[in-house]
Amino acid sequence: MSQRIEKNGLQVDAELAEFIDEKALPGSGVKPEDFWQGFSSLAHDFAPRNNELLAIRQTIQGQIDDWHIVREGQALDGADYKAFLREIGYLVDEGLEFEIETANVDPEIALVPGPQLVVPITNARFALNAANARWGSLYDAFYGTDAMGSLPPAGGYDRGHGARVVARSRVFLDQAFPIENTSHADARRYYVDKGALLIDDEPLKDPSQFVGYTGHPKGPDSILLRNNGLHVQLVFDRAHPIGSRDQALLADVRLESAVSAIMDCEDSVACVDAEDKVLAYSNWLGLMQGNLESTFQKGGQSMTRRLNDDISYTAADGSDATMKGRALLWVRNVGHLMTNPAILLKDGSEVYEGLMDAMITTLIAIHDLKRDSGNSVHGSVYIVKPKMHGPEEVAFTNEIFAHVEDTLGLPRDTVKVGIMDEERRTTVNLKECIRAAKSRVAFINTGFLDRTGDEIHTSMEAGPFSRKDFIKRKQWIGAYENQNVDIGLECGFSGKAQIGKGMWAMPDKMAAMIEQKIEHPKSGANCAWVPSPTAATLHALHYHAVDVMAVQAKLKAGGRRAYVQSILDIPLAAYRAWTPAQIQREIENNAQGILGYVVRWIDQGVGCSKVPDINDVGLMEDRATCRISSQALANWLHHDVVTQDQVMDTMRKMAEVVDGQNADDPKYRPMAPDFSGVAFQAACDLVFKGREQPSGYTEPVLHRRRLELKAQRNH
Repeated sequence: MSQRIEKNGLQVDAELAEFIDEKALPGSGVKPEDFWQGFSSLAHDFAPRNNELLAIRQTIQGQIDDWHIVREGQALDGADYKAFLREIGYLVDEGLEFEIETANVDPEIALVPGPQLVVPITNARFALNAANARWGSLYDAFYGTDAMGSLPPAGGYDRGHGARVVARSRVFLDQAFPIENTSHADARRYYVDKGALLIDDEPLKDPSQFVGYTGHPKGPDSILLRNNGLHVQLVFDRAHPIGSRDQALLADVRLESAVSAIMDCEDSVACVDAEDKVLAYSNWLGLMQGNLESTFQKGGQSMTRRLNDDISYTAADGSDATMKGRALLWVRNVGHLMTNPAILLKDGSEVYEGLMDAMITTLIAIHDLKRDSGNSVHGSVYIVKPKMHGPEEVAFTNEIFAHVEDTLGLPRDTVKVGIMDEERRTTVNLKECIRAAKSRVAFINTGFLDRTGDEIHTSMEAGPFSRKDFIKRKQWIGAYENQNVDIGLECGFSGKAQIGKGMWAMPDKMAAMIEQKIEHPKSGANCAWVPSPTAATLHALHYHAVDVMAVQAKLKAGGRRAYVQSILDIPLAAYRAWTPAQIQREIENNAQGILGYVVRWIDQGVGCSKVPDINDVGLMEDRATCRISSQALANWLHHDVVTQDQVMDTMRKMAEVVDGQNADDPKYRPMAPDFSGVAFQAACDLVFKGREQPSGYTEPVLHRRRLELKAQRNH
């Protein structure tokens, strides 16, 4: 049992208390006695309201379950259903028009559309990669992926493939930065004369796209351009292997890529106790102080990664200027549901983890606010708050951060909040959710993975759901995606805040991403999630091709496209004419995804990883994808589409498949042949006890089983 230290009525794990007292508080300007008094007040005074909100979730879910049970076998009457949801308080009346009042928002959030990375904060190397992914090499992104249709040949550098990369990059330059009377493909010289960029003596068609340069104007080391708010850096180097063979000495095309990044304390991590939370908070502190480092082995050599410096250059008007070298960082706290044993209250109960995250991540962010050149140039702290159910819970979040600001001596609304539109009760009340935090909201996002899991759980008693791939084809999801943008624009997000879209889940399928993910900026979203820095560079191409701000203006003028009635259309299986083979395939697909994710979560504490699917295609998996698969199987079990024996037999079969897929991992513990390990049991709990999990969340099972395993190892 870990040692605890009493702090104003809080029983704090000694490791966490030491971190806060000796690392987080010094240099923040916050007195320890003020911090612990305010934290104790937050943890104790806000817990009853937190309990009440969770009880409301449970009550409402019970009422919805009962409503469907009474009407079993009847066709859904949309008007009747909507009236019922309004009667029980699930659906609230939409108020008068308003616009958000959020102030002091950094340009990366308010004005610059672009890719957004989400990474587990517990992995310092990944966190640094994401922060440094503000800039990425287009040459590297094209060369090392299938973005141009095929991977490079095996072996050393292939000149033919490299030539295709250079040609394809110049096509991009011609599209984004056209030149009068010539092409970037034919250019031999780039230089600056009297504040203008000339290419073989010809100007850009839009001279205002020239931002600045480094080096000598007659032979620059680099040229900085801007299109649709995003920057591109042309790098010249006659000594570089590529530049030395290029007629213009162009060695690389570097794109402003991940304009913002979310450092995640939630779905992509496995933080179940003080040890895990201290790791997460320590990495966040390193990012906010600017001194985070990660040393690792690569190619047999030791490497140390640090945060990139800002870029200094000469502006077009001849003045000295700087460009940010790092992404603007959000931190994602956990939601309202989970507690954590890192801190106990006076009555011996665990602290709500969301309250703990709010206080500690904001405290840590003060270190950035005190720096001359850090994360926010406008003095804001950016926190994503996930898994909120309706306006009451958003209002509660607003109250939490007001208390945190008062405790830490921060001006009101210093903390900007991102609202994840990933729960059904938030979707159907989105405008009122935004209103509840109108002075601090700076982000909304369609988290379609969690949203699908909640869709299944909310309507569990309505009947069997369609197969996963077919759920995506139903009208509710298109209406959900459209309404999110529409309401964001109605509430004045354009030019003030981010409207985001979800993750591209296949990090090795970049050609497909380039083809499909352009739909996100076309939809009016000014950011969308990508799984890697390379994917961010390639997705940045879409924001050069699409002027998102113009799209938003057009959409806003056209009015709302989607309404609650369509979103409430439940994606049940209409015909259920599945063959036994189709049913078995669906069980296997869900079981394999659950097991592949859970075994790493429980055994290795890895909350997000590339998990091979049933076809050996690597998919980025986190708790959201696990939630869908477990709820899908729980739904079919509940409605007798499948039997418990059938699912259990498939779980064992897929465990052997997952064991084979992980055979090369020395840290991996096989689940077969005895199937008695904690990880396999956790996966089974998610399925066979899935119907009874709050909102269908995976966290309660995963946390309990991970703590069980850690306890076994400690003894």
